Amino acid sequence: MKRIALIFMVLLTATAAFGAGKLTLMQGKPEIDAQLKAYAAVWGQKNGVTVVIKSIGGTSGGMGPQLKADYAAGDMPDIFAFDGLESYKEWEGIILDLSKEPWVSKTSVAYKYNGKVYGFPVAVEGWGMAYNADLLAKAGIDPKTLNSYDAYKKAFEKLDSMKDKLGISAVVSMTASVEMGWVTAHHNFNSLLSNGLPYGDLSVTNDLLAGKVDAQRLQEYADWVELLFKYADRTILLTGNYDAQVGAFATGKTVFLHQGNWVDPNLKAANATFKMGFAPHGSMKKVTDGIFVSAPSFYAINKESRNLALAKKFLNDLVTTTEGQNYMVKEAGMIPAFSGIKLNPDGQLSKSVQEWAAAGKVYSWNQYYFSGDFRDKVLTPIYNQFAAGSITKAQFVELMTKAFKDNVQK
Repeated sequence: MKRIALIFMVLLTATAAFGAGKLTLMQGKPEIDAQLKAYAAVWGQKNGVTVVIKSIGGTSGGMGPQLKADYAAGDMPDIFAFDGLESYKEWEGIILDLSKEPWVSKTSVAYKYNGKVYGFPVAVEGWGMAYNADLLAKAGIDPKTLNSYDAYKKAFEKLDSMKDKLGISAVVSMTASVEMGWVTAHHNFNSLLSNGLPYGDLSVTNDLLAGKVDAQRLQEYADWVELLFKYADRTILLTGNYDAQVGAFATGKTVFLHQGNWVDPNLKAANATFKMGFAPHGSMKKVTDGIFVSAPSFYAINKESRNLALAKKFLNDLVTTTEGQNYMVKEAGMIPAFSGIKLNPDGQLSKSVQEWAAAGKVYSWNQYYFSGDFRDKVLTPIYNQFAAGSITKAQFVELMTKAFKDNVQK
């Protein structure tokens, strides 16, 4: 009996140290779901564990509600992604301090709070207005001139008049459905918050969080949103999902795409070989010369997990192993957030982000200073109504202003 008990204790110790047979990771980038699952399968086999990847995003909505449901059910993932301050605060009670992990010294964009590291940066990403350089050349438009509202308005009008000649169905591919609110109330919203400001400048963000609205800046932003909606493919704008939005651009049916460099794998899969790059958003009358670049999200480790050692190893191996690096850069097409990685992404949009970043022409991501509920439940419907034509531009400005003021009271 003593021998059986001893064997049982050894098995329990091994299980505690190396995992309970299954490691779960939840992340919000559906565009890398297949690549991450393929890497996880290989890594899991090498480490004697089954790795389950749960990708929440795109048309399936945000991760927040799913994480809450899983937590309530006692099925919280071992590793999960969060996007910034508000989501960190929501889960800080179960997020493990990662300050002493080996990869920390290799990145400048880890998520930190009160001097400690809590988030592993998934990648470096960026977005502006993605453009088809070949179609712009046919229309006689230099993408370098696309740096203000007036410049875009002139370009959009010209392109729209040449739709038949260019073989396009619309000038812009953008979606504003409630299910795709991350395009409008996350990414586009950031134009209002940081366009034209020094990197890290939170002046506009802090004012809006305090309910103070710069009427002129908001009006110019509303003009930009109206312009995008006016020249967008109507079907995609109102009912299109992620695949429809990216697909229209990939097949040359639109000149512009309102997405970031994370679409590179999709464009590769669609055999989109035309020249492309990013231009700044035209959300202001004045000229702006930069795009929005940051770490999009961070992996946190659930400190209540029974697989802490495995979870730590999974993240560290992404940075230090050939397989991990190859997955991040070549398979998923991401710009690595860590030094010492020699690989570079093949995607044209990722290369464009790197060029803007290398030139120091970047603006912050400030949208995550606002709660997920505010962005998804308050702002998203306002954009959706504006896109559908059920409210006017003046009403869009009025509702946005009210939203910021009401947000202070909560």
